[in-house]
Amino acid sequence: MKSNLFFRILALSLVLILCMGSVALAEEIDIPKLEMQRVFEIPDNEAMQFVRNMRVGWNLGNTFDAIEDKWLPASRHMELETYWCGAKTTPEMIQLLKDSGFNTLRIPISWHNHVDEDFQINEHWLNRVQEVVDYAISRDMYVIINIHHDNDPKYYYPDEEHFEQSTKYMTAIWSQVAARFADYDNHLIFESINEPRLSGTSLEWRVDKNDPKSVEAMDCISKLNQVFVDTVRAAGGNNADRFLMVPGYSASPEGAMNEYNVLPTDTVENRIIVSVHAYTPYDFALNGAGTGEFEINSTFSRQIPLFLNNLYDKFVANGIPVVVGEFGARDKDGNLQDRVHFAAYYLFHATNRGIPCLWWDNHAFQGNGELFGLLDRKNATWRYPEIVEAMILNAPAID
Repeated sequence: MKSNLFFRILALSLVLILCMGSVALAEEIDIPKLEMQRVFEIPDNEAMQFVRNMRVGWNLGNTFDAIEDKWLPASRHMELETYWCGAKTTPEMIQLLKDSGFNTLRIPISWHNHVDEDFQINEHWLNRVQEVVDYAISRDMYVIINIHHDNDPKYYYPDEEHFEQSTKYMTAIWSQVAARFADYDNHLIFESINEPRLSGTSLEWRVDKNDPKSVEAMDCISKLNQVFVDTVRAAGGNNADRFLMVPGYSASPEGAMNEYNVLPTDTVENRIIVSVHAYTPYDFALNGAGTGEFEINSTFSRQIPLFLNNLYDKFVANGIPVVVGEFGARDKDGNLQDRVHFAAYYLFHATNRGIPCLWWDNHAFQGNGELFGLLDRKNATWRYPEIVEAMILNAPAID
């Protein structure tokens, strides 16, 4: 009897400890208590409801976007799926995403290693892309596919010198991709290009409205986004009214916000989504030499609602949807609690402004690089379920 009583007390104590731990964590990341005075009204239109249904997402990073600078024979094209991440994408991975509450999968795709001299896409590569798209579509998820690491003068490059070449490449890729997926409904979203910028220059990651080359690049990006929209719309089928994502310079908030970022005209209303990437605050989220500490509602963390306010005021308040297609915070010596706070705080403020967010997962967990990995793809388990829970709890509720 004493033994049974002892174990009952022990068990009860453990339950209380776990509950206290949960309550403590909930209090620490109870973001609704941080509601600001301002009320963010979300326009009631089809586009805003569409992005609300996207809810929260995850990037299949370092996978179909992997590239090889050397020429690859066709027999080696398919190796690139595992070249950077070391794991092949499986239905079990996508099922875990769905079961965990993610409703959107972004599949970054680089094409230039998989095209011939006329930019015709290798059939096996396109088939495999479609297979993985189907993993998510069959689970009633939203899917984003794009042109990723092809920002190069040989393919597309946002300046006037290479504009003709860029137009040829964009038209070739998107006409083929749009034709392949013409029968897919609006669960499939196309995103024109990833982080277009003057790579290899001092302007690569900054917008300078006083620099003619910077202004020229922003103008070229706007024109390339128009090429993208026109090409997709001309491809027939459900491409006639598919939702399309377009970034500004480097996909940064600054690139989207400035007056040189002109959204494409379209043949259908409310189908253009502004694409933004924001690893904010930079010193916590992306800078390896920065801080590993994140304090909710500090001056430092307030960088998140500030940039989201700007996006809300310019776009969302006017009925134009915005999606943060990449965000995240790299692991810095096991700063899990800070990353949990970051994820909850980020999602809370984005959700309140009608902006869904997708975590960048490059399947990196160790070493000195950008450790954004959450999902262990080799056994389809979460390495950091606490971060996942923080995102899901602060994403839009399921209608």
